[in-house]
Amino acid sequence: MLTIDIPKSGTGHSAPITHVAFSPDGSRLATCSYDGTAIVWNTADPGRPTETATLRHRRLVNASAWNPADPTLLATASADKTVGIWRIPRNGRATLVNVLARHTDDINSVAWLPDGERLICVSEDGRATLWSALDGTFLTEVGSHEAHCMMVSVSAEGLAATVGEDGLVAVTDPSAPAGSDGAHAPRKRHYESSIEGCAWSRAGDLLAVARDDGSVDLLTRELDHVLTVEVSTSAARAVDWAEDDSAFVVGAYDGSLHWFTRAGERLHTVADLRVWPRSVSAAQGLVAAGSFRNAPHLYDMATARELSAPDRATHGPNALAARGDELLVGGDCGTVFAIRGADTHYPEVTAIELTEGPILSLTTDGDTIYAGTYSGQVIRYDGTREASERLGAPIPSLTIDGGRVVAGTYNGEFLVLDPRTLRLEERIEAHGGSVKSLAPLPGGGFLSAATDRTVEAGALRGRSRLWEHGNLVNAVAGLHGSVAASASRDHTVKVGRIARAEDGSWSAGQVQTLLGSDESVKCVALLGNPGRPTVLAGSYDFNLYSWQLDWADSAGTLASGRVLAEFGQGLSCMLPLADGRVAVAGWDGRIALVAAQPDGVAFIEHILHIDDIARSAGRKKVAA
Repeated sequence: MLTIDIPKSGTGHSAPITHVAFSPDGSRLATCSYDGTAIVWNTADPGRPTETATLRHRRLVNASAWNPADPTLLATASADKTVGIWRIPRNGRATLVNVLARHTDDINSVAWLPDGERLICVSEDGRATLWSALDGTFLTEVGSHEAHCMMVSVSAEGLAATVGEDGLVAVTDPSAPAGSDGAHAPRKRHYESSIEGCAWSRAGDLLAVARDDGSVDLLTRELDHVLTVEVSTSAARAVDWAEDDSAFVVGAYDGSLHWFTRAGERLHTVADLRVWPRSVSAAQGLVAAGSFRNAPHLYDMATARELSAPDRATHGPNALAARGDELLVGGDCGTVFAIRGADTHYPEVTAIELTEGPILSLTTDGDTIYAGTYSGQVIRYDGTREASERLGAPIPSLTIDGGRVVAGTYNGEFLVLDPRTLRLEERIEAHGGSVKSLAPLPGGGFLSAATDRTVEAGALRGRSRLWEHGNLVNAVAGLHGSVAASASRDHTVKVGRIARAEDGSWSAGQVQTLLGSDESVKCVALLGNPGRPTVLAGSYDFNLYSWQLDWADSAGTLASGRVLAEFGQGLSCMLPLADGRVAVAGWDGRIALVAAQPDGVAFIEHILHIDDIARSAGRKKVAA
């Protein structure tokens, strides 16, 4: 397994912060990141947090938890499928005590039981497992979900709550005697929407549940409903309680933090596009929140006043587009870098500063750039900047269809916007999960891929399902309207011939499955001609893969494919260029131009780095 290798410049993280966790006394904060590290900060002076330790995993770090009985112990959960148990003295070197490694998927969350000896780990495979953390003994399974298990929270009396994308909230007492089958029978409550966050009150009498429909429910130990608090039109992602349980704070996908009293009265709202509200933590009158930048945000719990904030942007590329002979790159910093001469050693770079938050998607129509943001806006730029209203969810995909802007959302909708005014014209329920990718089709219509595992084609309504994967679909690509390819978390790429019927419906045939990746496949593109296309795909295992497809030999395809290049982090996006090449971007900041030889063999023609691009753009900025 390759190890994340993102260049570090300055203090803090080199990629967005996925999780924050205060020590019980509020004097230390652990932050986790896409850069493969967890950093421990001294927060005794919350206005000037300082780094005291850096812990490394091989993949991104999703979460951490301080031991309630021993303040020197920290557990870290990683996408490398392990949990690290670290001893971090206040003065001295951090040491790795143990590694919990009997996991089959990414670990999303961890929580200690009050005894400080046992740890619960929940993962993408839906399982919640119980461990003796210090000696590494696997004890039992304490619950399972039908979809990704997203978070675990343990109450002061030892009740474990788990929540997941299947809408299930389950509460288990791991210390109670197990049943005859060795299992701990949980209490359960089901929701229609996905649940991504939960937190027990400090007294353990209420469980706060953050729902994808933008609400937070307060539930009793028995999971009886007490109160529903309407937080945002975007999904509520994370929640934590004040020390005295008088209030709680919620992070939502609108990029904001929201404070409420225990009775559900709104106290404060902080809107800051730099904040990544995937995680919040409260302790001793302080609130910490994740960030798309190098350091966490710290606030006063009572007043919501910001005490400290990050001082440096990260430039991880999330989206690619083309405008004439310019390659456009949009990333975490909210800037679009317009690169002319990307295949030269001295490209001309212009920085178009569109927003302070991440750009998730890009498309163009002539000279006009459209950007989809994490905060749920579409931004238009043609020399001047115009932004839509908040549309209720992040925008991971964009395309132009029939002269109108189509945005795919985290809520599974297609949003149709006027290309000039960005006024919302239609809101269409499209997929049963986040619309991760859109790709235009010749003659109108588009391909779509979503977390409901499906790939579809057609117009805005009456779409045709082409095929389904075994897990969520991250990306879709087309070639001349006759071939489509999709990349999935099931570790495969599917490629098939597609055709449009006279009634406008689409069908797929000769679908082949391409293997090679050891982890989720994030992006995909097609090179060459439909008769024998070359398929490119990038994975969270850091590899760029290439296959030469033979429609007449599906058995041979199963054993085909090669690694074209290794990156220092997962690959994020791809873009077919007008000259037949493909631009490929990775979260390590590299952008590669890939071409094909006459026989279809793909090769890396040129590589740029986003940090070099950003430095060049510093000399030529456009304040949009």
